[in-house]
Amino acid sequence: MAGKVYLEQTVLEASKERISYIFNEFEHVYFSVSGGKDSGVMVQLANEVAKKMNRSFDMFVLDIEAHYDATRLFITQLEQLSQVNDVYHFCLPFYEDNNTSILQTQWLMWDEDNRDKWVQEMPENAITLNDLDESLKAYFEKSNGNPDKFMSYFAKWYKEIKGADKVACGVGIRADESLNRFRAIAFGKSLYEGKKFTTEIRPGVFNFYPIYDYAVEDVWGVTSQLSFQMNDIYELMYKNGVPLKSQRICQPYGFQQRQGLDQFAALEPDTWRRVVNRVSGANLGNIYAKTSLLGHNGSEKPDNMTWQEYTVFLLETLGLYAPELRDHYHRKIKILMKYYQQKFDMEIADMPDAAPPKKEQDLDERKWHNWQGIGKAVEKNDFAFTTRDYGLTKKDEEELYALHEKFGKVLGIEEKQQRVYRKVHEELKRGSENDD
Repeated sequence: MAGKVYLEQTVLEASKERISYIFNEFEHVYFSVSGGKDSGVMVQLANEVAKKMNRSFDMFVLDIEAHYDATRLFITQLEQLSQVNDVYHFCLPFYEDNNTSILQTQWLMWDEDNRDKWVQEMPENAITLNDLDESLKAYFEKSNGNPDKFMSYFAKWYKEIKGADKVACGVGIRADESLNRFRAIAFGKSLYEGKKFTTEIRPGVFNFYPIYDYAVEDVWGVTSQLSFQMNDIYELMYKNGVPLKSQRICQPYGFQQRQGLDQFAALEPDTWRRVVNRVSGANLGNIYAKTSLLGHNGSEKPDNMTWQEYTVFLLETLGLYAPELRDHYHRKIKILMKYYQQKFDMEIADMPDAAPPKKEQDLDERKWHNWQGIGKAVEKNDFAFTTRDYGLTKKDEEELYALHEKFGKVLGIEEKQQRVYRKVHEELKRGSENDD
């Protein structure tokens, strides 16, 4: 069995050497910054190296709008590094996948028609559509709303406006993050002077990856050792129990990212409210990304929302995804409200927000009628409202059959094991046998 292999350099020394090499070889260099831990460490290392070499560099930021407040602040801090020259901070209407909704499969960043719903305010140094010169606007239109294509076209435009034979772009990706990133680095077809940490993406345009061999522990080790600034959201993630290797800050509505939507609620509740209000189905994605439509994933109300606000919010966002299900709950709630109004002359304003202690509820039935109980019923997808002492009515059954016809197994009625659903199960089973 082979013994340990000791390298001649640490990853920190190697990354500084790569950055120095690029500054020596290229007159025009820019770094692509997302506001994450990797690009943050990369650009701060570049700033240290550039300062010693009496160099400056430019920065490229493609602002996705739907990100944490902490990420916005971190990007602003990085833009103010001493050796940064020009900052290209783009806030453009790009399309991204929205995997939280079957109705709105894509969403548009910085959509002027939804300005009042933007997750973040437009930065003061933002470059918008109106700020693009003719050539860059043509490249934007050629990208067809695809941010990745625009990033490639920007590199071409950057080379053109600099009038250079070659330019370099620093990219903060690491090989151990994913197989795709490993491939991008390990199997680059065209390298600069044979350097494995470079890839030619266009004639005369080279990406270079100065921290490609860092492990996630190295990123935080360098941050600590050199007292670098950091995106504070990672500390909140760590305190929230998210493993280092699972911490991500990418756009929240993607296929994988939607499973972390609940992180927004836990880490930045105010941001979460804007995120779920911004895009169709986002709140439903937060609750149901890991379960069926009628399942329950154990989500909970954020501390900064009342139960009444939370209940309304659940109904509104559920309606964007399954309006029939929203209308069902709305009808059940109206029946409950009418009962208390007629029996106790009790208006909505009289309802407690949080559930009082059980003893108080037992002594006064009016106190059992509270927003927390209703919100919990909707949150748990208690279709029959059994937790509110209701059963499955004929009207409920009709609505349930219609939902099953539309959503099929996605509805998850099979998971409902309570006796109240026995008749429905038998009816659906007979229907399935007849279809066969």
